[in-house]
Amino acid sequence: MGEREPWTEAEGGPAREPETGERGERSVGLRPRIYVASLADYNAGRLHGAWVDAAAEPEDVRAAIAGVLGSSGEPGAEEWAIHDYDEFGGIPLGEYQSVETVTALARGLVAHGEAFGAYVALVGVAHAEERGFMEHYRGWWQTAEAYAENLLDEWGATEALAALPEWLHGYVQLQVAGFAHDLEYGGTVTYMAGNGGVYVFENA
Repeated sequence: MGEREPWTEAEGGPAREPETGERGERSVGLRPRIYVASLADYNAGRLHGAWVDAAAEPEDVRAAIAGVLGSSGEPGAEEWAIHDYDEFGGIPLGEYQSVETVTALARGLVAHGEAFGAYVALVGVAHAEERGFMEHYRGWWQTAEAYAENLLDEWGATEALAALPEWLHGYVQLQVAGFAHDLEYGGTVTYMAGNGGVYVFENA
């Protein structure tokens, strides 16, 4: 990627620091953008392009691209490519990625932060949909064991242990690490590292 240009105050300022919310979820404010370049100018040895808000509506992105091509000094400037991109949560973009794909990915990142980027890394760009993310995402957790412990508690394991005779309490304990391991290797969930912890996705 090329050298980043900072967002101006008018464009919304820099990304927010990560925040930890309910159920261990962590969100990051991202403002994905793409650098659209005129290929006619590029082939003529000149750089002519502009940064475009990737989370805008597709027609607005196309209008911005048309503005770049229309302001070119090269006759017949009709082709363009993505020569750089910023704040895409680790999602790789191709030079000729479609506007529909770019805007869909960008909107997912704006709405859900880097967790959506982890989801795209898991399922692939071609299969990434916000609806699928919402169905499978189970939050950001400091560790896989933290998620597993929370799940055990939801399933009543803590209450079941408390119901055992008191003399057994010193001999019986939950194997949380083993449960966390079995959840993944049994195909129930997938842990994706990110933001100093893990994003958890329930498998279909």
